[in-house]
Amino acid sequence: MSVLVYTESENGKLKKSAYEVASYAKAVADQLGSSVTAISFNTENNDQLGTYGVSKVLNVTDDKLATFNALAYANSIAQAAKSENTQVIVVSSSTNSKFLAPILAAKLKAGYVPNVVAAPESTSPFSVKRTAFSNKGFAHTEITTDIKIVGVSNNAFGIMENQTTATVESYNADLSDADFAVKSIEIDKVAGQVTIADADIVVSGGRGLKGPENWGMIEELAEILGAATACSKPVSDMGWRPHGEHVGQTGKPVASNLYIAIGISGAIQHLAGVSASKTKVVINSDPEAPFFKAADYGIVGDAFEVVPQLIEKLKQFKAQNA
Repeated sequence: MSVLVYTESENGKLKKSAYEVASYAKAVADQLGSSVTAISFNTENNDQLGTYGVSKVLNVTDDKLATFNALAYANSIAQAAKSENTQVIVVSSSTNSKFLAPILAAKLKAGYVPNVVAAPESTSPFSVKRTAFSNKGFAHTEITTDIKIVGVSNNAFGIMENQTTATVESYNADLSDADFAVKSIEIDKVAGQVTIADADIVVSGGRGLKGPENWGMIEELAEILGAATACSKPVSDMGWRPHGEHVGQTGKPVASNLYIAIGISGAIQHLAGVSASKTKVVINSDPEAPFFKAADYGIVGDAFEVVPQLIEKLKQFKAQNA
């Protein structure tokens, strides 16, 4: 009776989130006295999953599944779950997984709990801790179905090594044309940058930057930190930055280890979308900005003075520690 984990990849390489969900699946398997099987799609470096406790990898090798397709992926995972006699399925909290998981739950008549932040508190009954009310509180949720699906919040559980030898097998589910009823016509991706979903650090700017021409210092700071760039809703609405960088309750949620907000006042919708970040740093010239109440660290000052100094200090630090 194995634990099955869906490991996401991009361009044939496992994402960082794959190692976190694998680590979580191993923790669940240890509680159940079971093993971990992973399912991936057209992925090249699956053997690395053994470092995080995965014993077997089912690598789907169908070219038609090179691009994410929620229905086809869900059907493939459902068939793998049945063949592996799976009791628990672990997925991430990415946009793709949150699209896929409810479909998978319906196919397997399984209970699905997203935004889980810790290993199960007990397995009999099966109870997990998840965030609730836009990350303002926690709920302890019991899953009573025979098959359980757990969605792990990004950066909540962490990546933990648990050396195992992973055997990799080619796997192809029995799919029909109906599984490909919805097709992706075109996918636009930003190349050469850290994505918000995978970032440990996010540097975000707001209207306090006064215009798109001043975004260079945001990008420079992000480059030094190896961070993703983001923005508030008004900034994307005004066309200063692409909508793909809009974070908040109505944009992309952020659960980074470090979130730096520059020139963002902190509207409640923005705070709700970034509150899962572990450490929040705010730079704003208005000492009454709402964001300061939610921040772990705050700097009251002009961004055009503070950020260049921060960049210079980081450059010096990196040079000294090169």
